[in-house]
Amino acid sequence: MTLPAPAPDRTAVVTGASSGIGAQIARELARRGHNVTLVARSVAPLEELAAQLRTDGVRADVVAADLTDRQTRAGLLGAVEGKGLNPDILINNAGLSTLGPVAGSDPDAEVSMLELDVVAVADLCSRFAPGMVERGRGAILNVASTAAFQPLPGQAGYAAAKAFVLSYTQSLAAELAGSGVTVTALCPGPVETKFGQRAGFADGDAQAALPAVLWVAAADVARAAVDGLDRGRLVVIPGAANRVGAALAQVTPRSLLLPVLRRKHPGLS
Repeated sequence: MTLPAPAPDRTAVVTGASSGIGAQIARELARRGHNVTLVARSVAPLEELAAQLRTDGVRADVVAADLTDRQTRAGLLGAVEGKGLNPDILINNAGLSTLGPVAGSDPDAEVSMLELDVVAVADLCSRFAPGMVERGRGAILNVASTAAFQPLPGQAGYAAAKAFVLSYTQSLAAELAGSGVTVTALCPGPVETKFGQRAGFADGDAQAALPAVLWVAAADVARAAVDGLDRGRLVVIPGAANRVGAALAQVTPRSLLLPVLRRKHPGLS
C-alpha cells in the first residue's frame, strides 16, 4: 500500500468536494482515517460535509476557493500549511464541462473550463508535489474521464482537457518514480451526479445517449479511486464496461468513430 499513513498533522486536500465524486472521495478517505481539507467555491455544502466527517473521528477543514482564479490557487498551499497541516494527499477533482458545438460556444465559458480542468491541475501539482518529494511521501489523484481516450464532438474542449490530464498524470508519475510520491489518473465514465446538469444536459439526455451498463455510482467510483491510489496504480477506470469502451476507443479509426459520436451526442442534436 502506498498511501501515506494518517497522522494528526497530515491531511488529504480534495478539490471540488462540495458534491459528487469529490464529496464521495472525501468520505472514503475519512472512512480510512485520513484527515481531509475540503475545497470548493460553495462554503455551505463543505461545512455540512465536514460536520458529517468529524463524527467519524477525523479532522475536516474547509477552504473556500474559486480554482479558476490564479491568485486564489497560488494561496491554497499556504492556506493548508497555515492550519498546521502537511498535505500528503492531493485530489484534483474540481472540474466542469461546456456543451454544444464550438462554433456556437461562449468563449469566456470555454476558457474558464480550461482554466479549471487543465491549468488548475498543473498549477496545484506543481505547488504541492515539491513538499511531498521533500518529505518522501505523498499521493496525487488527478480526475480525468473516459472522454480522455477519444475526441468528443459536442464536448470538444472537455474531452481535450481530460486527454491533457491523463497524459500529464502519466508523465508526472514517471518523473516521481522512486520519490515516495505516487500519481494516479482516475478516468470515470458516466456517473450520477449534478455534473451533467451543470454542463447543460437536459434531464434524461445523458442517460438516453449512454447505455445503462456504463453508469457507475459516485460512491463506487470513489472507492475504486482510493483503492487504486493506495495501490499505486497509474490509471483507474471504474466499471468493466468502461474499461472495454476505453480500450476500443483508442484503437477504433477516427474516420469510423467520430461520425458515430457526433450523431449520438445530445449537445449536437
